[in-house]
Amino acid sequence: MIRIRLTSACLLLSVTLTTSAQLRTGPGLLTLDQVFASADFDTDRFSPFEWVEGGEAYVRIEYGADGSQQLVKYQSSDGEKSILLGGIQLVPDGRDRAINVESFGFSADESKILLFTNSAKVWRSNTKGDYWVYDLSARTLKQIGVQLPASSLMFAKFDATGDRVAYVSGFNLYVESLSSGEVKQLTVDGTDKIINGTFDWAYEEEFGNRDGFRWCPDASSLAFWQLDASSIGTFYMINNTDSIYSQPIPIQYPKVGEDPSACRVGIVDIASGAVKWIPLEGSQVQNYIPAMQWIDGESLLIQQLNRHQNQLIVWHYNTESGALRKVYVEKEDTWVDVQYPDPSSNNWGNNDLKLVDDGASFLRLTEGDGWRHLYKVEIATGETTLLTPGAYDVASWAAMTDRHVYFHASPENSTQRYLYRVDLRGKGKRERITPSDISGMNIYNCAPNGAYAVWNHSTVLNPGAVSMVALPDHKTQQVFIDNAQLKDRLKALKMPTVDFATVSTPEGLSIDVRMIKPHDFEPQKKYPVLFHVYGEPWGQVATDRWVDKWALMIAQQGYVVVDMDNRGTPCLKGSEWRKSIYRQIGRVNILDQAQAATEVLKLDYLDEERTAVWGWSGGGSTTLNLMFQYPDIYTTGMSVAPVPNQLLYDNIYQERYMGLPQENKEDFVAGSPMTHAKGLEGNLLLVHGTGDDNVHYQGSEVLINELIAQNKQFDLMVYPNRSHGIYEGQNTRRHLFTMLTNYLTEHVPAGGR
Repeated sequence: MIRIRLTSACLLLSVTLTTSAQLRTGPGLLTLDQVFASADFDTDRFSPFEWVEGGEAYVRIEYGADGSQQLVKYQSSDGEKSILLGGIQLVPDGRDRAINVESFGFSADESKILLFTNSAKVWRSNTKGDYWVYDLSARTLKQIGVQLPASSLMFAKFDATGDRVAYVSGFNLYVESLSSGEVKQLTVDGTDKIINGTFDWAYEEEFGNRDGFRWCPDASSLAFWQLDASSIGTFYMINNTDSIYSQPIPIQYPKVGEDPSACRVGIVDIASGAVKWIPLEGSQVQNYIPAMQWIDGESLLIQQLNRHQNQLIVWHYNTESGALRKVYVEKEDTWVDVQYPDPSSNNWGNNDLKLVDDGASFLRLTEGDGWRHLYKVEIATGETTLLTPGAYDVASWAAMTDRHVYFHASPENSTQRYLYRVDLRGKGKRERITPSDISGMNIYNCAPNGAYAVWNHSTVLNPGAVSMVALPDHKTQQVFIDNAQLKDRLKALKMPTVDFATVSTPEGLSIDVRMIKPHDFEPQKKYPVLFHVYGEPWGQVATDRWVDKWALMIAQQGYVVVDMDNRGTPCLKGSEWRKSIYRQIGRVNILDQAQAATEVLKLDYLDEERTAVWGWSGGGSTTLNLMFQYPDIYTTGMSVAPVPNQLLYDNIYQERYMGLPQENKEDFVAGSPMTHAKGLEGNLLLVHGTGDDNVHYQGSEVLINELIAQNKQFDLMVYPNRSHGIYEGQNTRRHLFTMLTNYLTEHVPAGGR
């Protein structure tokens, strides 16, 4: 049974589509060049910024009329502008060119600015580079860490006084005095095996951990993580193209079932250099430490997660007495989330607990009563107070004041997000802050004082705007981006229509479906269907957000593009919905997708003989499983960067949702696409980059062997040295999506019949 309810719905597809040599062309129809070689139909972007003065102002990097960089300060209330620094101020003594500022941060009194430049990539992000300090009072620019190799400093930050800067280089911690120039090395054992002040590949990828040290509020010490990766296996990628001999590229990568790096937290005294290790309970190998933060000058909160990731302990540690006390314990039969995947979350990489009541309590999102709710936990007693009662999920934390906490939610419709607030005392009802006449996806980057927020709004066919609003009245103070030029160009396009549907499956589930229909849709005709899938715990696809350009183009070509969210995806439908996928990846999600597709295809205007499915990463795995397990539904599949064998992925992600293979290996096998490869009947295109350090090309080669053994014909495209995103190198993205488009139109002809 399918029930259609029309809304201003939207979804941001994680990837893009294209069509073959037989593409429809003409006025109002997108072309491949417009999608991939032009920015004409891109949304405008609001550049990164830093709140200052508690949120009463913010600072952005901008470019002057001459093209030079400037750090510009704006008042949040009215947008009054002032130049903090730029031009000649960014030119070091003895040089003739300004440094190129990539990011920046302020001292506590905002009199000095750390400027990050000349960066280099570490895994996913450019986290190594050079740092300069600009003193706004003295008007001086000084580089720090000059005694160390270029582009080797990481995570530099001021102490509370603003006179010293700590940073990591070569897996060791350093402190440098700005007034005297003295540099002190605090750790000496750092290597690629003993990692001080930063993290290994798995911690970064799966917990968002990169910056691995914290200044004590009284500036007397640093708390830092140390990882021992000496037992982590090395995975080798092979570069075959950059020299006449192949070059191995080693990566410390803990596969599922393999022990993670040993981890501990230490406190190093700046004056003496002595390190005190915090004696947490349990094995340093069989527990993770995804977060650690100072409460005051002598107290730390430390989050410890067991290897199974189904128990979280929050410890309180007193640095003076050495007393270690459990403040809070959370257990699940499935898994405990440290950070929740949601399109409204702005906190990736920051796992700290949010302190309230002048540091006497913290906030914790948890799912103990079947819904994800905000609780306040008193640090002294562990007493908890439910702040958001009701049969609905909190999507993500947003901000707080001394009286209220702001959060994203959508109690009536999981495809959308709005801003709400509740009283921090646990009294009173939730209050919607986003105006009631606004729909779609609404994401807020709130100021530290909770008085202002940068509001990003869009719906499926409206690219929306980015504005500064005052809270709680939501009064617009400034409009940063209105996408006016894009909206004008869209008026000239033949825009598709979008329906949101709920599909009832034989299992009794109501699954959200988004359907993008051709602009010239005629309900008496039958149209081919392209199902776009993800299907795992870190992706929700049927959301009311501005649609991807490629999806628009594919719909214009005469396809109905369908997105559906199965159980296990992070929809706001309760804990049972999300956690039912535990030990069932590759089974529960595949069943839901197949049953929902069967119901959708009962619509008279959809052609069940012309069906395709595609996805990337987890979506690539879902695509394979659907093609192999349900060949009667899907005639063509395009799988990009999949995990064909769950036993080959990293331990933190796969064990969180599947358990440990030493205990239930049969679940990993049953959910892995390669187990079902013999079921392939239709057309399959497999795409992977050999430089994928996340989902290794190894998995695709294992699948290829199995398909050969089963005498199954398929198509393969390998991108040399490309990473998981397959974007490196000239013309790569255009080539990839041209190929996907050609494959789609060749095997699933476009247009209504």
